[in-house]
Amino acid sequence: MDETKPIQPLDFEEPIFEMRAKIAELEDLSRRTGMDLNGQMQPLKDKLNQLTAQIFDGLSAWDRVKLARHPARPYTTDYVDHVFDSFSELFGDRLFSDDPAMMGGLARLDGRSVMLLGHRKGRDTKEKIACNFGCAHPEGYRKAKRLMKLAEKFGIPIITLINTPGAYPGIGAEERGQAYAIAENLMLMAGLRVPILSVVIGEGGSGGALGIGVADRVLILEHAYYSVISPEGCAAILWKSSEKAGEAAEALKITARHLKELEIVDEVIPEPMGGAHRHPHAMAETLKDVLTRELDALCERSVDELLEGRYEKFRRMGTLFGDEPPRMPEEPASPEGEKASAAEAPSEGATDPELQED
Repeated sequence: MDETKPIQPLDFEEPIFEMRAKIAELEDLSRRTGMDLNGQMQPLKDKLNQLTAQIFDGLSAWDRVKLARHPARPYTTDYVDHVFDSFSELFGDRLFSDDPAMMGGLARLDGRSVMLLGHRKGRDTKEKIACNFGCAHPEGYRKAKRLMKLAEKFGIPIITLINTPGAYPGIGAEERGQAYAIAENLMLMAGLRVPILSVVIGEGGSGGALGIGVADRVLILEHAYYSVISPEGCAAILWKSSEKAGEAAEALKITARHLKELEIVDEVIPEPMGGAHRHPHAMAETLKDVLTRELDALCERSVDELLEGRYEKFRRMGTLFGDEPPRMPEEPASPEGEKASAAEAPSEGATDPELQED
């Protein structure tokens, strides 16, 4: 996360960059000539702050999708380096191979051991191709499953960082059971007897995101998005054209604010002014504070409370007009108990022997 590296502006950021360029010219002139130009620069800096706040307060859903996909946005690997005290990566699904698009391993957060899972996108072209641009294969989700079961075995909380356009859609992935691998993860996470905390840090695309997103608390960064389908995919289905992606993004209600209103996520984590890619170190500090606070709260709850809350949280999604979600089912009676009850109950048509005729 290099804050000094030039960042290509997005279309709606151009007025901000023009004003920054003017301020940079004045600062350069002041250094070269020794002139005191603070009187000219301070009003421009104040205006820059006001303009930045105004533009980012009025971003459309499509603008926020662009921010979530920004190539300079902090990735899972960046947060590993700046949020966690240590990280030991673990590899392989023990069935086929290792998938670099899904990273995971043991980490330390503020002195607490956690199992960290997250999507890896890659920065340069070589890394992006190796990681399928963050689209995990079945072996990636099976690796995640193996590590989550390991965390449960040793009573270690789980943190997942979600940032993927979706699961890899290739023929090979489908042949190796992509849908089944994701479904197994959903079932496993619903019943894991350890705290689970998930954060959408960029893109949250469809089942590829949900495959590591069934958690006690689901958080999202301010300019990230979480959706059942990409805006382009939705536009291609409804309007037969990806040019309607902006309209689709609005209709899908995929921004952090909409997701919080719909109770899909539990909390929106604010980003520094201008987005996480502008001040990645500040974003990392904020994320660390939130993760520490949330884990402290989750670890105080009993396993039964976690499981019941997790079950009701996801069953509540999609309810209409205030309908109450189904409660967590009671434990089924044992077969032995059922047999005993059947033996104790009189058979149909049976009568008291004393009332029967000789």
